[in-house]
Amino acid sequence: MSDASTLSRRYTTMLVAALSLIALTCVAMLVPVPYVMQRPGPAYDTLGKFEDKELFTFSAGVKTYPTTGTLDFTTVRLTGPDGRLSLGRAMLAYFSSDEAVVPKSLIYPDDESAKQSKQEGAAQMDSSKDSSRVAALRAAGYTVTGSPQIVGVTKGGAADGKLKAGDVVTRVDGAKISSAEALVKVVGEHEPGDVVTLTITRKGKAQDIAIKTKPAPDDPKVPRIGVTLGTKYRFPFTINNNVGPNVGGPSAGTMFALAIYDKLTPGALTGGKKIAGTGEMAPDGTVGPIGGVRQKMAGAAQHDTKIFLVPAANCAEAADGDDFGMKLIKITKLDDAISSLEALAKDPDAKVPSCS
Repeated sequence: MSDASTLSRRYTTMLVAALSLIALTCVAMLVPVPYVMQRPGPAYDTLGKFEDKELFTFSAGVKTYPTTGTLDFTTVRLTGPDGRLSLGRAMLAYFSSDEAVVPKSLIYPDDESAKQSKQEGAAQMDSSKDSSRVAALRAAGYTVTGSPQIVGVTKGGAADGKLKAGDVVTRVDGAKISSAEALVKVVGEHEPGDVVTLTITRKGKAQDIAIKTKPAPDDPKVPRIGVTLGTKYRFPFTINNNVGPNVGGPSAGTMFALAIYDKLTPGALTGGKKIAGTGEMAPDGTVGPIGGVRQKMAGAAQHDTKIFLVPAANCAEAADGDDFGMKLIKITKLDDAISSLEALAKDPDAKVPSCS
């Protein structure tokens, strides 16, 4: 056998192996992986318009004040629950400064469908709108009261067939009740099998409902009536939040609350500056952590924003990398955000809590 023939076979084998490796690599890079990609989304000015309509409108006769600057809420674009993220694209996102990849199960648990995801996001947005109204009005000096409201009834539970979603609870065993926490506490003072009487309002009519409690599935010593609770608030006037159905989730709550507060109080809270931020807002004014903070920062920076409000629990993540030329303000409560912005409006070099 000639050396030329041997070399030819070796060359052919190496060529086939190399081409096979390239083909396998290409296939592997195209195979979908169980991850979701997060990218910067658009930012919307809560002091301005959303889809050609003022984002916030108030009922007639409510005193509001002119303001300047912007208070942007920021968003994240996500791979949909039915989307396919390839290994190659995931690797590119991993090494990007303003993109991220996270396990799909963290964003869409239990193989959640696109429809279910949208419904959950819409419910979170509705809750965020209510919480931000409550927190902002209270910060502005208004009184907002509430009562426990039945959101759902557990099938086969003690209240099944007796209570309905939308029922507002005003009393338990004759005593006035003003929060979901108080209702849980009063029921918890009974023994499983005891009867509790709830005074409810349904379609404008008050009625008493007697319910025999059942043991909790995870602790037979704890009584349960088998409901999911929310809160029905009574506002001093109407505040319409006109964010459309294509934006979901709870993370705009802080910026909603700041915009409402700014419009209901004299002076420009922003000092005329371009400000953006994020954070879930609780009715008591507590700012909760959110996901995708760095993608939201990158999105805000595209609008030439110089100040970004960060929930305290997200500070470490926010400060771990490029700050995009923005001052990162740490906030724990709505009052923190208000006082920091007021200080910066008076003095751009004022010392305020920061993430760095």
